[in-house]
Amino acid sequence: MKELVEGILKGLGEDPKREGLKNTPTRVVETLRYLTKGYAENVEEILKGALFDVQYDEMVVIRDIEIYSLCEHHLLPFFGKCHVGYLPSNKVIGLSKIPRLVDMFARRLQVQERLTQQIADTINEQANPQGVGVIIEAQHLCMMMRGVEKQNAKITTSALLGKFRQDQRSRMEFLNLVRINSR
Repeated sequence: MKELVEGILKGLGEDPKREGLKNTPTRVVETLRYLTKGYAENVEEILKGALFDVQYDEMVVIRDIEIYSLCEHHLLPFFGKCHVGYLPSNKVIGLSKIPRLVDMFARRLQVQERLTQQIADTINEQANPQGVGVIIEAQHLCMMMRGVEKQNAKITTSALLGKFRQDQRSRMEFLNLVRINSR
């Protein structure tokens, strides 16, 4: 990959051997590997031993999980907050595992819509809850630095499954809990 980055620099009219750029190809490769480390992670390893049999049927919400991802169309970052809630059936997920799941999917080339759905689907498949809700609010550098150049646009996506989709009261409770202090 280092040679490819050198080729990009040359294609831009730069000299990859000049002082300020000598180590850039190596740094870019290391950065890309870090920003896409989610490809090397898997759900089973993250959740191993973290699904607990607990009789709890009230909503669990984790708000304001920071996300950093790369737009698969432009390889530019998008970043923001992810809010995850679920209604357990017979299992709860260790609380630190939900942000780890979010990071695993965010640290891949992504579109925000797919990222939102992947998080919801994974929690639904692994914990079999009564319902799952995921909301992501993000800003995209591909919209800020190029194209429409809108600096303050925030994109909001949601995935609502089970009771969060079917039951108005559960959906509203989730949405209200996410709104608290997030404005």
